[in-house]
Amino acid sequence: MDFSEIIKTGKKEGKEKHVPTITIDKGHKERTDIVRVVVGHEVPHPNTAEHHIAWIELYGVRKDDDQVINLGRAAWAPVYSNPNIRFQINQIRDFKAFHALAYCNIHGLWSSTLEV
Repeated sequence: MDFSEIIKTGKKEGKEKHVPTITIDKGHKERTDIVRVVVGHEVPHPNTAEHHIAWIELYGVRKDDDQVINLGRAAWAPVYSNPNIRFQINQIRDFKAFHALAYCNIHGLWSSTLEV
């Protein structure tokens, strides 16, 4: 089995919302912006010990050489936190796309991409 076969996208989504939503908020400092990743942006994902988002990772694809950069990871304890994270990105203009992965302890690995 190829790794890409286990990553799900919005096409496979059911009533629970698993696909990470990526947005960019302009920062107050020059060349610094906030990339926000949320699971359950429109419909909240369950946040119970039995069913929760365990972590989110963010990757950036650089414009000049297509290099994939791991920009960060956030992990949550069930019940007490929600899958909503902000990454402060310096030199955001160096990137042509952002890719987020989110892991649900029941439904597996989910992804989305935002081209900028």
